[in-house]
Formats: sequence, structure tokens, C-alpha cells
Amino acid sequence: MTNLVNGYSAKMKQAGRLIMAMVGALFIASPAAAVTITGLYNADVQISDTRSSSVKAGYEAGLREVLVRVSGSRDVLELEGVDDLLAKAESLLLSYQVGQSEGQSRMQMSFGAVGVNRGLAALNAPVWGANRPLTLAWIAVEDRGQRQLITAEAEASSQSANAAEWRQLFMAAASERGLPMVFPGQQFSDDRSLLSDLWGQFVDRIEAASEGLAYDVISLMRISRSGGQWRAGWVFEGMGMDPSERSVSAGTPAELAAKVVDNWADLYASRYAVSAGNVGDSPVVDVVLDGVTSLADYGKVLKALESMTPVRAVGASRIRGERLTLEVAFSGELSQLQEYIALDPRFVAQSAEDATTMDATEAPQSTASVGQEKQEDGVEAAEASGPAYQSLPDGDEQDAADAFESLYEVLYYRWQRVPGRGGSES
Repeated sequence: MTNLVNGYSAKMKQAGRLIMAMVGALFIASPAAAVTITGLYNADVQISDTRSSSVKAGYEAGLREVLVRVSGSRDVLELEGVDDLLAKAESLLLSYQVGQSEGQSRMQMSFGAVGVNRGLAALNAPVWGANRPLTLAWIAVEDRGQRQLITAEAEASSQSANAAEWRQLFMAAASERGLPMVFPGQQFSDDRSLLSDLWGQFVDRIEAASEGLAYDVISLMRISRSGGQWRAGWVFEGMGMDPSERSVSAGTPAELAAKVVDNWADLYASRYAVSAGNVGDSPVVDVVLDGVTSLADYGKVLKALESMTPVRAVGASRIRGERLTLEVAFSGELSQLQEYIALDPRFVAQSAEDATTMDATEAPQSTASVGQEKQEDGVEAAEASGPAYQSLPDGDEQDAADAFESLYEVLYYRWQRVPGRGGSES
């Protein structure tokens, strides 16, 4: 475990089925909007001081945060045996930092994904993987007789400032639960007819306005205040979700946003989390390789991976054109496997955006903090602390289904032949 006590920074460094024939037909793909959450196993907590007892309490607080995010439910903290798991929090750490931020002592931690997942399985708790549905949130707020739309960016007017505050509350709640959420653009804020349809939860016009935006599910929500209570009612559209209205109430906007996101996270996790019995002793990660153009390449890729110490088994999952997806069973932590792969120069690491760029002509969506969009000038918005997400490369329905079933974030590489190793290409 690495103890990085000095140099405190504002944000931590980020978090075989079928052997298929090597045929070259390119599948016609429909966009898959599922996104990969990074930083699911990271936590940032306040501690009272830097004494060992306070640091130990910080370990446990951080692990609580991670257990909720990865299991998909706050109920995990009530399970029998969770206290024993929390007492072992330090043994699950990969790294941590202790330092000062705005006059407070804080500790940032990174826990091992495999260790946390096994700990959850031992509690008989589900594990919700790193690839999660993206929700496009159309939210209208009525307050003092005025209605406004929460958008991805808000101007500094009195009305939009209130919308911006709501947006920040939803973003914070989504970040805490590892739930990817985006909002419609500012250009819709003055469309009173569209706002009326949203308030009436009429799906057709909202779907039409959402055309061209990446999402898996649309949520149409109306928020109103009566007396000292705020109420949010919403419906879902997409992915076969139950279209009936759901609602929650709370005393403050912050509590309301947290309740809404908790409800969404619980619902998604109930559909996509893997049961404890399916977590398994040997974790499996999808490795996507671009540039595999022949059977010879395929054989060299398998040979290279199978020779790596952490690798237990390799099997081909899918092939589309020159893109090969492999299922790699490994031992230890995922970071150890990545370190071994990095030692082989033929595996050139890519981000999901890089892979998308090779697979499509349009510009990919940039990595952003949960609930954030790029700025209009193309410069990425500043990241908030906590989990972030990046879009998966364009794929078809099978890609999306596979992504949701995977516990670990997909690893992307480009296969690059390197001649001259030992006098010949190997």
C-alpha cells in the first residue's frame, strides 16, 4: 500500500464465452450510451486530525461510502458482518492521502476493486459494475408561481441561478452514488411550450428534443413546493422501465435531490447489479483491442496475455472489423494486470474516447464529472471531486448488454506490432 502523506491534491488519481471466427464483416451498430464510471472505489472524507485513531475512522468512513456506491444500496450498511468488513478497511486500501483543504483535515482514499467486490460478496450483497446507464434528466422546478428548466449550463440571472443551484445539488447526489446523469442544453430553457409538456409529463416532444443527445433513459420530472415540503414526481422512458410515476418528498432541496438519486440508483442496481454468488473468485475484465487484423495478430495477442503472471485465462468474446474484445480472468487487483500489460509495448493504452474516435467520424463525448457537460467552446468543464464517467465506444445492443454485466471498467488498447524484439517480430 502506498502512503502518500505529502503533496495533498484536490483530486485523487483515477478509478471465454464464444471463440469467434476471424471474419471481417463490420456489424451495423446503433449507439450504446452506457458509460464507464471511474473512481467508484475512491473516497474523500473529513477527519478530525491526523492521529492514528482519526485516520482509522477515516478508513472506515471512506469504505462505507464505497460500499454504498458499489452495492447500489444504502441497505448494505445494515447487513450482518458489515462491521467486521469495515474494521478491515485499511487492508483494502491501495493508496491514500492526508492533508488540508479549506482549513479542514481530509483524507482521500483508493480501495482495491477486487477486494471490495469480494467483501461485498462475503456479505451476500450485490455488486453493481462500473458500466452504468446514462440518464438524461429533464427536470422542471416550480417555485413561487414560476417554472424553470434545470439545464446543463445556467446563466447568471436570478431565475437561472436557482436552476444552477438545483443542478449542483443533483450533481453532488449523483456523484455520491456513482450515477451518471446529464441535463438538456441551455437552449431549451426559454421554450415555454416544451416546459409545459415536461410538466404534464408528455413524452413525445421531450423525446424529439432529446434527439442527438446520448442517453439510455430519459427522466421527466416536476418539482414543486407546498408549505414546508418539496415534492418530486417523475416518469422514465427507455430501456423497458416502468412508465408509471414515482415520487419522493423532503424538507429541503438538498434532501430532495439526494432522495431522488437514491431512488434511481436503487432501481438501476436492482436491475443490473450482479448477485454475490456470481462475483466469483477469479475476476474477469473485458479488454478491447483495436488493430487486430489477422489470425496471426489474434494468436500473438493471446500468447502475450497468457504469458502475464496475473492472467489466469483468456477467451475471445466479440470481434467487429479490426476490434477484438477479450475476456481476461486475472488474479490480484486490476491495477496489477494493467501494470503487466503496460510492460508490453505492443499494447498501446487508449481511453474510451480514443477507441470511439477510431470507430466513428464524429467527435466523442469528453470525460466529465458525473452530471457535467463540456463547455460550449469545447473546453472540458472543471472536474468535481468524486466519480467521473466516460462514454463507451459506439456499439450495438449486445455491446451494451455485455457492458452492463461487467463488474470492472473496460480496458482499451491498440495492438501495435513491434519488430526487432529478439531480432524478429514476436
